[in-house]
Amino acid sequence: MCSNMKARLLVDRRITMTATVFAELVLWRLPEATPERTREYKYRLALVARGVCVLRYDNEAGKGDHVHIGDAERAYEFRGVDQLIADFLADAKEWLDANRDA
Repeated sequence: MCSNMKARLLVDRRITMTATVFAELVLWRLPEATPERTREYKYRLALVARGVCVLRYDNEAGKGDHVHIGDAERAYEFRGVDQLIADFLADAKEWLDANRDA
């Protein structure tokens, strides 16, 4: 692909989970991988409860694929877009099940 092409938005969706919790999924296809991003995707998947991000999957430039759960951060093994979304939604469900009062 030509490097002067812009990123293409693939997913931009907000999902209401409860009255006070929503998930936001944003995923772009980049024109090409870069040294900061080793694959052709840029993403941010977040679970927000009462205005606070409680779970986030992202691949911030220079940090690689990782997951934020509360204040903790761990590496994430990217295995494709479908698996990324499935993993995020499974973690979001687990968080919701553990925090029914949210």
